[in-house]
Amino acid sequence: MTDSKKALIVGASRGIGLGVVDVLAKRGWQVTATTRGDAPAKSPASVEWIKLDINQSAAREAAKDALSAQRFDLIFVNAGVFGPDHQDIDRATDDEIVQLLLTNAVSPVRTAAKFLPLLNHRSGVLALMTSELSSLNENEVATYPLYSASKATLNMLARGLLEATEKQELTLLSIHPGWVKTDMGGENATLTVEESATGIVDQFDAYRGKGGHHFVDYAGRKLRW
Repeated sequence: MTDSKKALIVGASRGIGLGVVDVLAKRGWQVTATTRGDAPAKSPASVEWIKLDINQSAAREAAKDALSAQRFDLIFVNAGVFGPDHQDIDRATDDEIVQLLLTNAVSPVRTAAKFLPLLNHRSGVLALMTSELSSLNENEVATYPLYSASKATLNMLARGLLEATEKQELTLLSIHPGWVKTDMGGENATLTVEESATGIVDQFDAYRGKGGHHFVDYAGRKLRW
């Protein structure tokens, strides 16, 4: 087990994040995962859980300090929210919009930047959970505009990490999970959590060592920015 790959999954207490944790653990990875609350009851026994609220700078610093002796082959920042159910910019309050952008764009990239030194040079993968809805090309009718705008902001801020990842010869991924049966995706979604998570982990393996910044989905399809 000491020679197995190591992953840090940020925002993994349920849904796709927990699904990715499960797939990695089954494939023999050593997994550390973060949650704002208690560790999920169905988590694999081998997973190490730490507390982290990505919106709190002191919590990000404390988590980095707790992990400072470790080096990871993969860091995946998965945390995010849908925002107001109505998705109407005229109805949304200023606080709702600020919180959505903070949680889906600003804090994930701040977290990624904070943890970047913990990735193994050359072989490491830094991944952030985005959505094809963030793309003007892939989302021509502006479906879920507030959520989509927050993920578009995430994409641009993630691109700002490219210089730092290139210095460490890392690979930077912005990954779309597909339409998944979660609390956010709903029961009409076309993918199970296991199907999406398996595909996402496959992309982590496929892009390891490639370098650059890539916008892809769980099946490996390259998406247009």
